[in-house]
Order: sequence, then structure tokens, then C-alpha cells
Amino acid sequence: MGLPSSAVLNSELVVALKRLKLGRIADTLPERLVLADKQDMSFDDLLLLVLTDEIARRDDTAADLRASEARLDPAMRLETWDKTAKVSFDKRMLAELTSLRFLETHRHVVVLGPVGVGKTFVSQALGHIACRHGYHVRFTRADEMLRTLRQSRLDNSRDAEMVALTSVDMLIIDDFALEPMTKEESRDVYQLFLERTGRGSMIITSNRDTAEWLAMFDDVLLAQSAIDRFKNAAYDFVMEGESYRPRLKPKLDAEGSPPPSPAQKPRARSRRRR
Repeated sequence: MGLPSSAVLNSELVVALKRLKLGRIADTLPERLVLADKQDMSFDDLLLLVLTDEIARRDDTAADLRASEARLDPAMRLETWDKTAKVSFDKRMLAELTSLRFLETHRHVVVLGPVGVGKTFVSQALGHIACRHGYHVRFTRADEMLRTLRQSRLDNSRDAEMVALTSVDMLIIDDFALEPMTKEESRDVYQLFLERTGRGSMIITSNRDTAEWLAMFDDVLLAQSAIDRFKNAAYDFVMEGESYRPRLKPKLDAEGSPPPSPAQKPRARSRRRR
């Protein structure tokens, strides 16, 4: 192609890329031009390479946006799991879950184990994988979800809130069955389990085995129906071992040198309700 060892983009080309909303191509195009020259690429191959870069960037941006809207912790990704942790689980089961086949078949997952072994981490890591593959995810603590549903009755928004909970591809409910539920809360959970079974997947983390959930409901009949529907459509992922939380504790060395001035509060990004 006859390019110099370091390519400099024409300013008019940069303007044209920005007008076409392809401005980020300009960030990597110089090095791609140099690579094309070294490998004697055809124009078609170079164009494909540049467009593939842009597709990957847009996919990453969309996945990050889905993860943010889902309220997933960006640090809780499977690739950041500390493999030296003394936590045991079925690796074959984890491989099956990361394939996301359970989403395709609208199956559920229950992540069981004692406090601190990493149940929330694994559930959110699966959420991140789903976001990267185009699924819409919602993460919520059980108490927060029930409180929101309770408050929604006061402003007549319960139907909209229930639609949001039942229509998302993957609903992650953290710390389920920590404490007994009221009659209204029991009905809410029954409706949620009923409407999502066979239609959309849930991941539920809990310190209690599903056999213990029955005592957390106010209504035994609703409890039996809800739990039976869920557990017979769910994979069991059991985690055992020492607490993983100390590994998430912030460390001074990892933070690097402090900035010269305090950081400004970032602008809040509006979150769409689903």
C-alpha cells in the first residue's frame, strides 16, 4: 500500500468518520493501516478488519450498557474470580451454566451455600456473560424487590413493576428467603415464580436449601406451588468452603497512587425501567 511506518490520518477523513458516527475508527485506523502495509493486505481485507473492530467496539459498549442497566457489579466477572479461593463447586455444572443453554430453555438456577462463599459473585458473573450475548438482565436483592413491590401498590404501579420483573430475559434475585414473608409478599413471589416458569430464567441465591423456603412463606399452599414450580425447573449450583469476601476487600497497593485532588462525583446516568 506504500504507507509510511506510522500513518497519519487526513483531517477531512476524521471529520467524515465522525459525521457517519464512526469516529472511534480513527483511534485505531493508523495502526491498522500500518499493519495492512506490512502484511500487504488487499483493500477488501483492510476494510473488513476496520469494520470488524468497529463491530466489536459497539458490541462491547452495548454489553456494558446492558450490565449497567442490570445493576451488575463490573468487578464480578468470571475472569476475575480468584482461583486460589478455597471454595468448592461442580465445575461441570458451571461450564453448563456459562453456556447459557438454561436461558434458551427458560430453566432456572439456584445458587446455594453458606454466607460469603461467592454466591452473589457467580450469579452476577453469569449475568455479565448473558449481557455480552445480547440478553437483558436485572439484578435485585430479594428484600429490595419485595419492598419495591410493596411500595408500588401505593402509587398503582405494581402491574408495571411486575411486568418489568417477568419480562426481562434473566432475573437475578440475591439472598432469597433470609426472613419470613408477609401474606402480600408471599403472593408476589408466587405470581413471579408462576409467570416466569417456562417463560424466562431466574437465578436465585440463598443460604437456605429450597426445602427450607416453605417456612418463609405466609401461605403454605402458595409456597408449595411456587417452590415446586421453581425447583423442578432449576439447576442446583452448590458452593462450599471459606468466605470469598476477604478477597474482595480493597487493598492500598491495588489502588495505585492517590490523585492530586479528590474525584468529582460522576453524573448519574438515567436508567430505563423494563
